[in-house]
Amino acid sequence: MAITARSLAAPARRCAAALAAVVLCAAAAPAAFADDPAPAASPKLPKGLYGSTDPKYDGVWRQSLALLAQDTAGVRPADSAVDWLAGQQCADGAFTAYRADPKQPCDAKTMRDTNQTAAAVQALAAVGGHADAVREGVSWLKSAQNDDGGWGSAAGAPSDANSTSVVIGALAATGTKPESVTAKKGGKTPYEGLLAFRLGCDVEEKDRGAFAFQAKEGKLAANEDATAAAVPGALGKGFVVEPGAHAPAKTSCGEAAKDARGAAGDAADQLVSVLDAHGHHLMSAMPGAESQPDVGNTADAVVALAAAGRADAAKQSLGWLRGHSAAWAKQSGPAAYAQLILAAHATGGDPRDFGGTDLVTKLNATGPKPASAASDQRADKEQQDEGGISVWWVVVVGLAAGAGIGFLLSGRRKQNEL
Repeated sequence: MAITARSLAAPARRCAAALAAVVLCAAAAPAAFADDPAPAASPKLPKGLYGSTDPKYDGVWRQSLALLAQDTAGVRPADSAVDWLAGQQCADGAFTAYRADPKQPCDAKTMRDTNQTAAAVQALAAVGGHADAVREGVSWLKSAQNDDGGWGSAAGAPSDANSTSVVIGALAATGTKPESVTAKKGGKTPYEGLLAFRLGCDVEEKDRGAFAFQAKEGKLAANEDATAAAVPGALGKGFVVEPGAHAPAKTSCGEAAKDARGAAGDAADQLVSVLDAHGHHLMSAMPGAESQPDVGNTADAVVALAAAGRADAAKQSLGWLRGHSAAWAKQSGPAAYAQLILAAHATGGDPRDFGGTDLVTKLNATGPKPASAASDQRADKEQQDEGGISVWWVVVVGLAAGAGIGFLLSGRRKQNEL
């Protein structure tokens, strides 16, 4: 199985079997429900970075999710946090997991990562102010597309469902129609690439509609992680899913093989059956931890179900998360808090009162102090609605006039997606 950023970036998300992923996942999965102390801090972490652990494998990933979650919660991230993320980009537009010294240019040995790039593109598009970085990131992602229409974890790596889904989300988040991005040879679309991992009518009924991560020896096996990622991907959505989505029209098993929206609906139904079987949560796939619930993938499943219009099922799993995620999030750090915030957002829940925990405050505490909180933004809007001019707007206008720079005001993208 290929190493993907979704696996090795955060124990909270996508703990697939891969070299670096094992290091991170092993630290989180077995102890997910123990009230263990937070991991030891890593020395000399860069200014602006969220989290206190070694960012070698997940710096860009966790930073991107943190910024996205703050944005959905009405928090304007610290400039230093946004600048740190933008500063991680290579000259060709790609991102790797972490560059300890951004002044050193990326070279042939730099592991450019589609997942980290797609996550960073979504985050920078959401917070605004880095249009060039977003455009260059999308351009690099297009250049890394495989002939089957999908993406692997790196340019040239075999396509997988997770990587293809997160890239679709990045394309949609930046206003690019995923179906317009076609492979240079054969002209296949990202949706065609993703549907290649769908389990069809020739498998056991319980697995029909699920997605595999990749084919192994020419065969597809249902993978809950890949299915949760593929649902929003097939619907053209990214990490941020707005509540109130409508369910895709029902299609037959055979029709869904060529209909991405229909496939998303089938995959959501299959995911619901798995969640129900375990009491509204998913189980870990990590060796030695199979008896442990998988909190991170359950949060992903909530977002997937919300995207597919399965609101009732999504809220049931969200309810489970409210009672079982506190210790896991504390141990896993900013990406975990971000996942829970995104799950709450997708279902119309309140991330500031999540089983008695204020997820937004917890996330904010893992990095630089935000530039403004939701309450500040509401006050500014009220002043403007009453005909007044907020202090913040005066500051922005003054800076723009003094520096001669126009500010790109980016609205909330969201797709969906990715």
